[in-house]
Amino acid sequence: MTVAREIMTPDPQCVGENETLVDAARMMASLDVGALPICGEDKRLKGMITDRDIVVKCLAQGGDPSTTTAGSLGQGKPVTIGADDSAEEALETMKRHQVRRLPVIDGHDLVGIISQADVALSLTEAETGRTVAEISEE
Repeated sequence: MTVAREIMTPDPQCVGENETLVDAARMMASLDVGALPICGEDKRLKGMITDRDIVVKCLAQGGDPSTTTAGSLGQGKPVTIGADDSAEEALETMKRHQVRRLPVIDGHDLVGIISQADVALSLTEAETGRTVAEISEE
């Protein structure tokens, strides 16, 4: 049985909950990613932030990304998967919650992220197409 830790991208970089959206955007640019986990002062996962969140929830609303914190956009409890949960459970979680990126935790520690690209590398072509379509349903 393939488990989440076998298909995840390990060692994700976090943006701090008190860092600004400018900081988050710069981090995304330097890492060439479109989403980052938001971690608290206690190093625990607080949420996820995407480049789209910055544009839609801050810039488009007239907000100031140099004073708005990443933590202010992290709403609710983040959807996660355990590192030793099955890859199938991770995929079902992504589909059920319509998330394209799924933080992987081991206990309380963030250890990786499963993205659609990770899914594509672990499935057959037909399974990948079906899974991506189901994750992307509105």
